[in-house]
Amino acid sequence: MKASVIDIAQEDLDDLRRRLERARFALDAPGELWDYGVPGKLVRELVDYWRDGYDWRRWEAELNRHPQYETVIDGQRIHFLHVRSPRPDALPLVLSHGWPGSVAEFLDVIEPLTEPAGGGLAFHLVIPSLPGFGFSGPTGEPGWNVPRIARAWATLMRQLGYERYGAVGNDWGSYIAPEVGTADPGAVVGAHVTQLFDGAGTGFTPQNAEEEAALAGRRWGRDHLDAYGILHRQQPHTLAHALMDSPVGLLAWHLQIFREGLDPDFVLTNVMIYWLTGTAPSAMRLYYEFDRTPPRPPTTVPVGLAQFTEDWPSVRRLAELEHTNIVSWHEYDRPGHFAAHQSPDLLVADVRGFFTKLLDGPAR
Repeated sequence: MKASVIDIAQEDLDDLRRRLERARFALDAPGELWDYGVPGKLVRELVDYWRDGYDWRRWEAELNRHPQYETVIDGQRIHFLHVRSPRPDALPLVLSHGWPGSVAEFLDVIEPLTEPAGGGLAFHLVIPSLPGFGFSGPTGEPGWNVPRIARAWATLMRQLGYERYGAVGNDWGSYIAPEVGTADPGAVVGAHVTQLFDGAGTGFTPQNAEEEAALAGRRWGRDHLDAYGILHRQQPHTLAHALMDSPVGLLAWHLQIFREGLDPDFVLTNVMIYWLTGTAPSAMRLYYEFDRTPPRPPTTVPVGLAQFTEDWPSVRRLAELEHTNIVSWHEYDRPGHFAAHQSPDLLVADVRGFFTKLLDGPAR
């Protein structure tokens, strides 16, 4: 294990600028915005800002404010932020991001989790770049699926000397965090997530308006937003050639999830991490690996959900078919899919409340 610092070569930034200056944009599609996909107007506006206003060095410095390290686990380089609380009684947490996110997802929650202003439980934070994502670099072999990542996180926490810890996740992290509990049940206090994915409710009959609305939201997402998921699960490397060559293409592909309304710096910092590390191809492969992973048993550790709007709508009766130990379920009328950035105060309070309840409750 060694200390690490992000220091992107200026020639890579200069090359990116030249590519942005020479960008060829698609003509606008006819019809309503978003009907055919990401609107050209949104792409052009973000590219203009990316080229002339966005400052990578500012965000590189922001990431470098936090201690970072690299290690090798199961043959794969793993990059992670390791931010310890000044409180000696702090609980360690391993936080997992998703696609098209990165460790930058969690920048807004680091300080309130490690140094709570109003008291309460504090945390030591371990925030890895997923294998194949960002600063962990491309994966060099097949098979990096969710269970393998979870086992790597358990190994990482042992390497850091943490014998008891919690797991937190968003997006892919919402699969990974409970799986860490399966990989290391004796050490994991609980798993806190922002989505609880299930088998889509085949044959499920909704019993109230809330369940009907949730299932309608899922159908809409499947019919309008899942083009990326289908491609990633089937033949991701075909698209990878284009995304490695075109920063505009990479931005547009990621905007399928980022969409409108997010802070441009947040969007572009995440896109930059994929571009500068060349990990767009290997990150997409996680979907392929997931689709070929045999069904997993539910975790036995306690699970907590903080659900936000503009995100995958979880249904508790469905979730309980696959997660047998849900002990906390809170729904918030605030966005969104990147809750650690969009609603950090609510997420921090929910994480703290969940783990405080587990530590104060009866021993498992």
